[in-house]
Amino acid sequence: MTKKFTLILAAGKGTRMKSKLYKVLHEVCGKPMVDHVLTEVEKTHPDKVVTIVGHGAEAVEKALGSRTEYVVQEQQLGTGHAVLQAEPLIGDEAGMTLIVSGDTPLFTADTFTKLFEYHQDKGATATILTAQAPDPFGYGRIIRSDIGTVQKIVEQKDATPEEARVDEINTGVYVFDNRELFAALHQVKNDNAQGEYYLPDVIQIMKAKGDVIAAYRMPDFSESMGVNDRVALAAATKVMQARINKRHMQNGVTLIDPATTYIDRDVEIGPDTIVEPGVYLKGHTKIGAGCKIGTHSELIDATLEDDVTVTSSTIEDSIMRKGSNIGPNSHLRPQSDIGEGVHLGNFVEVKKATIGPRTKVGHLTYVGDATLGSDINVGCGVVFVNYDGVKKWHTNVGSHAFIGSNSNIVAPVDVADHSFIAAGSTITDDVPYHAMGIARARQTNKADFWDRSALAKDGEWNADDAHEK
Repeated sequence: MTKKFTLILAAGKGTRMKSKLYKVLHEVCGKPMVDHVLTEVEKTHPDKVVTIVGHGAEAVEKALGSRTEYVVQEQQLGTGHAVLQAEPLIGDEAGMTLIVSGDTPLFTADTFTKLFEYHQDKGATATILTAQAPDPFGYGRIIRSDIGTVQKIVEQKDATPEEARVDEINTGVYVFDNRELFAALHQVKNDNAQGEYYLPDVIQIMKAKGDVIAAYRMPDFSESMGVNDRVALAAATKVMQARINKRHMQNGVTLIDPATTYIDRDVEIGPDTIVEPGVYLKGHTKIGAGCKIGTHSELIDATLEDDVTVTSSTIEDSIMRKGSNIGPNSHLRPQSDIGEGVHLGNFVEVKKATIGPRTKVGHLTYVGDATLGSDINVGCGVVFVNYDGVKKWHTNVGSHAFIGSNSNIVAPVDVADHSFIAAGSTITDDVPYHAMGIARARQTNKADFWDRSALAKDGEWNADDAHEK
């Protein structure tokens, strides 16, 4: 079987992005552009992938890890010079080499596979990936011979009026016979205004030898979109979003308004889940079947089991078990584990806490660094006081406990099963089994205080007197 290699060009600085972040690391739907390219390349099962890096090399290597080998283009001397840097790794190998840029996140594995197949079928030395452009201005035009092979590539500035009307354009992606590629690269000259070595010059060198130069025209022009600035980044993101949303809907997910639903590439969603408008699902979020994600919710690396309801809330790096619900306007911070059938209501914040099955935390409550058992009722305004100014401490609450409203539970403390905490208490000591913890001043009523306060006049509140007193 013919070996397949891939070279990813990722050495350019990307000055038009006007960013401290290296261009190919700008994200489209939750992944760096170059990661999108590598992910699709991996699906073609290449024998070796080499990424040519330059500016920001360490950052690119950190992002992609060991999934690819790397070579460094120390000087930016053009695309031909960049490819030549991979010669020590694959230059002597027999096989086919795909060359693609790291700032083209929309290409698919299906397109790459068909390009390889077309290259082999035509017995070509080089095959150019082309597309029919709605507006070809600025692109290199593919000029074909009468029998359909490529005669030449003409840049916009060099095109005759007739050639300029051609709408088949060069996408900048190629498959070459590997050995012929590197042999031709050594013949490329840099006698141009930029003093650079251009990869497309290889085509003319091969053509002059009488080699077969083929061109495979892909059906979807949008795949070829390269990203050189923030405008193009937004356009590429929009295309990718539509592609992702379509896949989820085809798999049985209801998106009420796909145009306002933002789902990162690695998100997984089960069938019969409903996602309302304005939702953002990020990172490696996994959502089970039959869930409902309400408007303006944001899930980041979250895991939701089946039949979970999220209402206008934020969930970060946490898990919600089957049948639980949250919101509106609540927040799960990292390392929270919400049990089956748990209810988290309005304005509840949970951080690094485990909450057992069927426990209810209705509203206006903070649960941090705590383990709560099952079937607990947590009243309104409860605060788990976990920080003493130096260290975080842990609280344990047993099953079937009752925590009254407006209580403060000062960690570290253990509240036993079937125990009670009276409303308004500040608990600093353990509460035993079946006991009630009360920690507040005893109420004293002062009789006839209204008359003695001098704040009443004719039986009504007098604001002026109150202010003076």
